Amino acid sequence: MNILIIGAGGREHALSWKIAQSPSVGTLYSAPGNGGMEDLATSIDLDVTSHQSVIQFCQDMAIGLVVVGPEAPLVDGLVDSLSDADIPAFGPGKISAQLEGSKGFTKDICSRYNIPTAAYKRLTNLSDAKAYLKDVGAPIVIKADGLAAGKGVIIAHTTDEAEAALSDMFMGSFGDAGAEVVMEAFLSGEEASFFAVSDGNIALPLATAQDHKTAHDGDLGPNTGGMGAYSPAPVMTDALIQQTMETIINPTLQAMRDMGAPYKGVLYAGLMITKTGPQLIEYNARFGDPECQVLMTRMTSDILPLLLGSAIGDISDQTVEWSAEKALTVVLAAKGYPGSYEKGTRIKGLTAASRIAGVTIFHAGTAAVDGSIIAVGGRVLNITASGETVQQAQSRAYEAIKLIEWPEGFCRSDIGWRAIARENTE
Repeated sequence: MNILIIGAGGREHALSWKIAQSPSVGTLYSAPGNGGMEDLATSIDLDVTSHQSVIQFCQDMAIGLVVVGPEAPLVDGLVDSLSDADIPAFGPGKISAQLEGSKGFTKDICSRYNIPTAAYKRLTNLSDAKAYLKDVGAPIVIKADGLAAGKGVIIAHTTDEAEAALSDMFMGSFGDAGAEVVMEAFLSGEEASFFAVSDGNIALPLATAQDHKTAHDGDLGPNTGGMGAYSPAPVMTDALIQQTMETIINPTLQAMRDMGAPYKGVLYAGLMITKTGPQLIEYNARFGDPECQVLMTRMTSDILPLLLGSAIGDISDQTVEWSAEKALTVVLAAKGYPGSYEKGTRIKGLTAASRIAGVTIFHAGTAAVDGSIIAVGGRVLNITASGETVQQAQSRAYEAIKLIEWPEGFCRSDIGWRAIARENTE
């Protein structure tokens, strides 16, 4: 089967790496792919905003499945267009993708279906938002309603911080995504990421992960798209997984069926594990990045039947198997990220780094130019390692990073610290 993967990040590299292991794969194409995917997939120059161009390519190349990695083409309705052309595509349709595309949309569903989440209010202008802030005070969570590349969430610990965040959003710091904001009560607990795949009717739970959103050690600094992750998340017990399915995932899928837009694809729930159980922070309508990298590292079963089953609407006979080993990934980013950063710098030492036991390097913001790997994005590489413990996986990842020559890059030095602290006390 010929397969087309839409996207260019570390998530798409990890998906390509895993899909390429399937004996059912014919030719794998990536649009556009990145500098590390060339050994796995044929990179193509395809305008994914032109649905007809994607459809025509799929028809010309006899594509049997399209895997849509990023959120933007999902929210844009690419899966709907492909489905209308009888081309199986993994991912939700446009209406279902609003679970990520609009935080207010998701919070309203939570309210109607009694899904546990923080109290909230949707606001469309600065004066009303400030008035609401005066009523509820701080700490408070302020979110741009639309897509903001994982950066549109501000945890304001004081009213001054909250007012500044509101002013920035309504003045356009996140573009159209901030035209409406969602203000939420601050939740205390430990965050975890939970993934399930749905065919529109039933959902199959996958694995758990924990990510590190802020730029600097100690969970300090600005929010990013993610600076590292590990799997599984120790905080997510079997009982909490079952509770999440029963109180969060399944009611959400019921809501989408009731709206006439059954959810197909992977549903990624960002959770806060509170004293009363899991509460939904937000949904993503696709695999997380960098969480996908650690999930694909741990998955031992063939992923292709699961993706295809979801796309065609039947995963009833699917199972997923996981390695007992832990997986951890560290993001190497360009200095200055998530703000401005330099592009076009050269990266060396990747071959030596990839020889460390248990290490796989997934590329994100890279390009291959004249035999060299060049940094072209903010988050550039994902140094992913497996091990019997999170500590071992972490040690392997950072050992590999020491061999990479890229003075223009940086990473956090404490990825996995919560899980390692647990390991050291058990």
